[in-house]
Amino acid sequence: MQKQLTTLDQYLSQLRPEFYTHLNAPLTEEAIAALEKSYAITLPEDLKTLYQWKNGQRDDCYEAFVNNSGFLPLQEALEVAKEMTGMIGFDFDVENWWHAAWIPIFHNGGGDYICYDTGGVFTGTKGQLVEFWHRDSDRNVIAPDLEGFLQVVNQYYEETAPASFDDFFTLEYFIEGYPKRFYAE
Repeated sequence: MQKQLTTLDQYLSQLRPEFYTHLNAPLTEEAIAALEKSYAITLPEDLKTLYQWKNGQRDDCYEAFVNNSGFLPLQEALEVAKEMTGMIGFDFDVENWWHAAWIPIFHNGGGDYICYDTGGVFTGTKGQLVEFWHRDSDRNVIAPDLEGFLQVVNQYYEETAPASFDDFFTLEYFIEGYPKRFYAE
């Protein structure tokens, strides 16, 4: 995981230096522990490692981190997860429309998220990344884990000429066998 983050840090600082300056400072172990206590959650180690690299991007930065989505600061991610989980059984009455095991880490600003799945919904694989679409029932698992996802992001930077970068930074290739297609029903 650390190797992927070191590589990503190099790519972002060299290829997208202005965007890189809009990433928030890393969280300390103590700050993460305080958020875990506040939200009554124990975060997986790889998710902690991500936020010890950078704590999302600044609120005034609208550039995409990946897949037309910004990188949520951890407190905001946990707050969104809490709010969405509170809607289960009320606003969300379809099974797995939202799941309490999901922590959104990337968002498109329109109510859609790429979530870290602490429960392994659909596949049984804890730590996978799931797409949540607020209007559609697609719940695609786009990576088996966070490290694999970051590896694909790094591959994007390795294989894409900077002149070809667009506003969306949408990954065209995924890990073999992904995305896995599921639907909330």
